[in-house]
Order: sequence, then structure tokens, then C-alpha cells
Amino acid sequence: MRILSGIQPSGNLHLGNYFGMMKRMIDQQENHELFCFLVNYHALTSVFDREYLRKQTFGAACDFLALGLDPDKTVFWIQSDVPEVTELTWLLSNVTGVGLLERCHAYKDKVAKGIAANFGLFSYPVLMAADILCFGGERVPVGKDQKQHLEVTRDIAIRFNQTYGETFVIPEADIEENVAVVPGIDGEKMSKSYGNTIEIFSDEQTLRNKVMSIKTDSTPVDEPKPIEGNILYELYSLFLDDKGKAELRERFLTPGLRYGDVKKELFAIIWEYFAPYRKEREKLEADRGYVIDTMKKGAEKARNVARIYLDKARSQVGLDYWDQ
Repeated sequence: MRILSGIQPSGNLHLGNYFGMMKRMIDQQENHELFCFLVNYHALTSVFDREYLRKQTFGAACDFLALGLDPDKTVFWIQSDVPEVTELTWLLSNVTGVGLLERCHAYKDKVAKGIAANFGLFSYPVLMAADILCFGGERVPVGKDQKQHLEVTRDIAIRFNQTYGETFVIPEADIEENVAVVPGIDGEKMSKSYGNTIEIFSDEQTLRNKVMSIKTDSTPVDEPKPIEGNILYELYSLFLDDKGKAELRERFLTPGLRYGDVKKELFAIIWEYFAPYRKEREKLEADRGYVIDTMKKGAEKARNVARIYLDKARSQVGLDYWDQ
């Protein structure tokens, strides 16, 4: 099974990134063919600072490697190092209806949040489709918010195959319902765009401040606390097994629980959980040459696969005229 997914290097790694995609990808590298990449072309839709993007791209590479991604067992690369993807984007755009893109919720939601609209943001799903189809991705771990984009990818692939002949693998979404959408400190989806994230590699005081600022309701201490829609409960649960979740649920439903105490516990759990990864990340950040060399090798492996699908697509649409 070929599993593929990517993440934007447009901000610091947060709990939503980790539990929504990264942890799931890393856990599967032993038993599946894993393709993982940093989507810095996508980041250009909202990041317009050259040095910031360069820094964040390198940082994201360090993040993945520190968290346990093995470059010898996976194909790990930076999107812009594989130009085949942008050529395929153009081929796919010609079988993509404007109406299909206009129906995408993510674009409308971001514009509604005040993010400036541009063509890159609007056509984001076509580039995402090329990211997946160019490597024959069979299963794509995504959060619930990305489900529609994966459906768009399937629609584009099916339309291309129907128009030109069988070319692309039709991917399936892999959505783990219990972490489908990780809430931010304000209850909205945790997202760098919304400024509501809890970063996993921040310093101790910053992490403490973020956790203590998690929005909670005004239920009195001597009453049971709600479970559904409770941000603090949902975030705490991410770090627990089934037994731990059952115990946490019982605590919330028992009068006397103080949200402030639970926030302190959650801070301690997050800080301890990522402690070994922080140490590994510090080593990687100090060895820039190793990280860059690793990403270059990953890009070459990725290009070897991308050329197969792009060459077939070029041939199917008639761009192989020299072979006649």
C-alpha cells in the first residue's frame, strides 16, 4: 500500500499537524510504502516573506526527522524540488471544472476569515491533486477538513482517465475520526491561519501560556463538566489510551473538577511527551548539511516516481509528438 501525505511549512509545527497527519504517517512507515513531503508551493498562497519560508521549510524537515521519520524507509522530500508536479498541475487543470473549485469549502472559509483571495488559493486543490497523482498515492491520511479536497482529487483523476485513458491511481482518504479535527485554543480547527495553535517545539513558558489560555466554559466547580465540544477534554484525550480516556471522562462528569488544574496537567503531559523529540531536533538543527543532503536524496527518489506518471500523462494528452 502506497501512503502519501504532505504538510505546509508555513508556521511552527502544532498538535493539529502532529496528531492529524504526522504521527499517523510515521507510525505506518514500517508496514507500508510511505511518501511524505513538505508542500512549500502551497505555502506561497499565504507566505510572502522569502527568509521566513526558507527558515520554516528547513525547520519542518527537522521536525519530521526528529519525530522519527526514517529517510531510508520512506520517500521524504520538499515539493519545490520536484518540478514534475507543477507541469502535471497544468495538465490536470484542463480537465478541472471551475464549478468544482468554487464549491470547495476551504477556500471560502479562509476568505471569510480575512485571508486575501488569490488564484493560488483558489486553485490549491488542483496542485494538491498533482501532489497525489504524480506519485501514485493509494491512501492519503488527511484531517476531516481536507476530505473535500481529496474528493476533488478523485474527481479530477477520474475525469482525466475517462478523457484520455487509464493513467492515474484513484486515491482513498484515510480519516481517523477520533482526531479528524484537532481543536485550537479557541475551539476552531487548530490552524496556523487562525492563530490558535499549540506548538510542540516552543519554549516552556510559551507552551504553558498557550495551554493556560485554552477557552473553557463557565460551569461551576461543583457541577459536572460537559464532554461534547469541550476543547480541554478533546486536547487532553489526544495523549491518552482508551483506559485513560475513560478515567478522564469520569473526572469531567464528577463535580469538583477545576479547569485550571486540568490545564496544568495537560501542559506537563505535552512538555514531557515531546521532550526526547526536542533533543533530537536540536541535534538536527545544528547539522544543516545532513538535513539538506537528506532532502536532496529524497527529492531524487521522488522524481524517479513522478517521471513515470508525468510521462504517461504527457503521452496520453499528445505531448509526445516526437515519438511519431
